[in-house]
Amino acid sequence: MCVCVCVCRWCWIPRLLPSWCPTSEDQLQTAEDMMLSCVDSTNSKQYVPISEGTRLWTLTFSRDCVKDRTPLVLLHGFGGGVGLWAQNLDSLSQQRPVWAVDLLGFGRSSRPRFSTDAREAEEQFVESIEQWRAKVGLESMILLGHNLGGYLAVSYSIKYPGRVKHIVLVEPWGFPERPDTAEADRPIPVWIKALGTMFSPFNPLASLRLVGPLGPTLVQTLRPDFKKKFSSMFSDNTVSEYIYHLNVQTPSGETAFKNMTTPEGCAVRPMLQRMEQLPPQIPLTIMYGSRSSIDSNPCSSIRDMRPHSHVEITQTIRGAGHYVFADQPEDFNHTLLKVCSKVD
Repeated sequence: MCVCVCVCRWCWIPRLLPSWCPTSEDQLQTAEDMMLSCVDSTNSKQYVPISEGTRLWTLTFSRDCVKDRTPLVLLHGFGGGVGLWAQNLDSLSQQRPVWAVDLLGFGRSSRPRFSTDAREAEEQFVESIEQWRAKVGLESMILLGHNLGGYLAVSYSIKYPGRVKHIVLVEPWGFPERPDTAEADRPIPVWIKALGTMFSPFNPLASLRLVGPLGPTLVQTLRPDFKKKFSSMFSDNTVSEYIYHLNVQTPSGETAFKNMTTPEGCAVRPMLQRMEQLPPQIPLTIMYGSRSSIDSNPCSSIRDMRPHSHVEITQTIRGAGHYVFADQPEDFNHTLLKVCSKVD
């Protein structure tokens, strides 16, 4: 099978791409439709145009009986998309309008070229959220972010505090400082340095594109837990197919994330360094899974930084890992609705 060498116009580095690698947007749409086929609530789907020809893919759930309540906006994490909220949308939309958005560069949203500078790439994400908000006409919102979405939720709220009534962080990425220099100063074997140099130009999910049609099998093999997370909805490989099609499109947001990340996996611009810029009047809730490997230590630091603010570290969701909302959807939905009920 033919393998060609090309230059990625998004990150300007050589990469190997099989000629059969890219999947079409139609295939991603089909996979997403399958993910959302079990969602019963009436919803609308649309591309929301923002700037310079870019647009964000958006799901909207709004019942007449709750339309006057503060809307809940869901921002997914790295490599995610709106379909991963499939087990939450029905329950959450019973009590308030819900908007689920594919972040710029991910899912079915536009995949523009991001700056290679971490600060500027973050700014592009934040501005796309604000342009989206203005286009759909939301005056204020409860902003929930998972993983990368949590990082961007705080960054957005620092710049546009008047638009956010409450922030909910679910397993947020990018808050801790980089590891101690004492650990970093340890001698690193030459072979590890060589491997790091070899793979550093590649995007995090390049392997999915490299293996082409074997990608869904790779997802199923490496992450069999995803099928289990959605077992109440699907008995087949719907979820792994969706995750595959999400992440073999042009690596736009993926490249931005790589440029915002240190070799240790931390944020180049850790959010803890900026938490004091978040206005004290914005309440903050943080949720973790009891089986998660994400460091929850920043929670105490955030509370110390905001002595005059409402900072709630919710009881960790028992039995949940990093994908709290999918691992234990009923507990997650119940906990989140209790948090949101305090807003109105």
